[in-house]
Amino acid sequence: MNIEDLRSFYLSLPYVTESFPFGEEHLVVKVGSKVFAIISLLSEESCISLKCDPERAVELRMRYDSIVPGYHLNKQHWNTVYLRRELPDSLLGELVQHSYDLVWAKLTKRERKALSTGA
Repeated sequence: MNIEDLRSFYLSLPYVTESFPFGEEHLVVKVGSKVFAIISLLSEESCISLKCDPERAVELRMRYDSIVPGYHLNKQHWNTVYLRRELPDSLLGELVQHSYDLVWAKLTKRERKALSTGA
């Protein structure tokens, strides 16, 4: 999956925003006030860091060379996925959705309600 397709996918999810709080090299993707993806744009090899269930994170790292512990992140809860290595597009989409779902579930009830009502 290329960067443009990846971006189209995550922007189709509800209440998603993008920003560059760390400079133009890292695109930060949030649902509400919480980060669920960080995309490295200017590195030698494009990658995306995604939140992941800890047990699943380890399993994915053992199964796919393109998935490694989160770079400069909590390695128990984050994976970094290299986009130009072999990985089915459907799996990448599933991992983005999984990260989004984990972060959405951690938002406060107040924040989820504010997002859903547009308040």
